[in-house]
Amino acid sequence: MDTEQPGSEPPPPSQEARDAEAASIRRRWITIGEALAVIAVLISALTLWNSWSERSADQASKAAETQKAASRAERLVLTASADKRGLALAPTSSEQTIQEQTITFPTALAAAPAKTTGEPRIETAWFAQPLKRARENAGMPDDSRGDEKLPVLIETRFIVSGEPHVDVAIYDLGYTVAGKWIGGHDVDLRGLARVSAARKGAAQSQLDARWKRLFPHVKAQ
Repeated sequence: MDTEQPGSEPPPPSQEARDAEAASIRRRWITIGEALAVIAVLISALTLWNSWSERSADQASKAAETQKAASRAERLVLTASADKRGLALAPTSSEQTIQEQTITFPTALAAAPAKTTGEPRIETAWFAQPLKRARENAGMPDDSRGDEKLPVLIETRFIVSGEPHVDVAIYDLGYTVAGKWIGGHDVDLRGLARVSAARKGAAQSQLDARWKRLFPHVKAQ
């Protein structure tokens, strides 16, 4: 019986063993290659999804910003500067162009509505006499102390980016009354402040309700 001598090398593997080992190595490489291919596909898919997600978020953000900008442009707020006739009006947004306006006064003043085209304004002469009579009826002082308030309804037709819009809102006119020994009293307009939007069908009643809050003791003329 042959025995392996100490220090002797083991016999070389047989051809079958070498073939089996080579086949095993190939299978391992195929498995690793397949795993790497799957990983590469997943990475590619994640990259595409991330890119799409970022684009979608960016587009949604831009769309929301555009919508906000459009909404801001469609919201009319008037500003005023005093001149000899009364107040010259203008939109606060440079994107808006005023076409026409109708200024309506409280029913108690019995002052006819005034219309403007192309030159937005409020003239003191439109309501000064009825306002002074109303102040007399209410027992208000001849000379105002600081700025007084007169509510008016302003309907404005304006253009934004070629599209027509309509705004209906109640504004308070700031004014002062100064007495003169011979010439009576003068009404001077100082400015205006937006109070609230008005509903088309109920705008006059909203205006009259505000008038009653500001002039509770004045009767209709």
